[in-house]
Amino acid sequence: MRFLSTRGNSEPLEFADAFAAGLAPDGGLYVPESLPSIDSLISDNTLEYPELAAAFFKLFDHDHSSEKIDDLVHQSYSTFENPANAAPLIPIADNTHVLELFHGPTFAFKDFGLQLVGNMFEDQIDRTGKSINVIGATSGDTGSAAIHGLANKEGARVFILYPEGKISNIQERQMTCTGADNIFPIAIDGSFDDAQRIVKDLFGDIDFKKRTRLSAVNSINLVRILAQSVYYLSLIHISEPTRLRRISFAVFCLKKK
Repeated sequence: MRFLSTRGNSEPLEFADAFAAGLAPDGGLYVPESLPSIDSLISDNTLEYPELAAAFFKLFDHDHSSEKIDDLVHQSYSTFENPANAAPLIPIADNTHVLELFHGPTFAFKDFGLQLVGNMFEDQIDRTGKSINVIGATSGDTGSAAIHGLANKEGARVFILYPEGKISNIQERQMTCTGADNIFPIAIDGSFDDAQRIVKDLFGDIDFKKRTRLSAVNSINLVRILAQSVYYLSLIHISEPTRLRRISFAVFCLKKK
């Protein structure tokens, strides 16, 4: 499958190249040239969460073998509290349910995308023999999830920009206390928007991006967007879905003691 830039001024890329590129050269996001049918996934409600995620990715990723996708996905969700049911739907009242998205290693819903992103980067480095520099901006949860997914991955150096004094203490500790030699959290004087602007400016410098082999972990990353689509698809697998009139998303439920 080919992926096109949303701005329409870049050459189409196959899955692996679109994943590695992050932003397209024209500043757009890579999106599928056409959307595949998910009828086969909807009709099979016996799939556990990793199996559903792998089946979904196989509709878009034609560069990795089916076996490799299975391996990468199962490895990624093995870090969750209950991999088979990584996004449990919990009844809290009549016709009201909460989809819990905080059962990953850093308690953030972004673990769903960034555990897989980290393992796919590791696979990319193994296949190409080329190291990468990963950069991202965060208000807390993206950075800690990305760092957990990429810590100690050989060939990947990770630079996460965050606004100093404007993220939670636990998320700052998750980023700054890993002990991993390849992790570089960078506190900036400003806001998250300032950090994001720096990232976009770096990706906009095409020569710099190529020279440093720059890759992304923010929502400009194709794999992250696809992976975070799966928990919506998982709702279809709940028995008698027409009775679920109201669903809330619990994305972060960690109380400070």
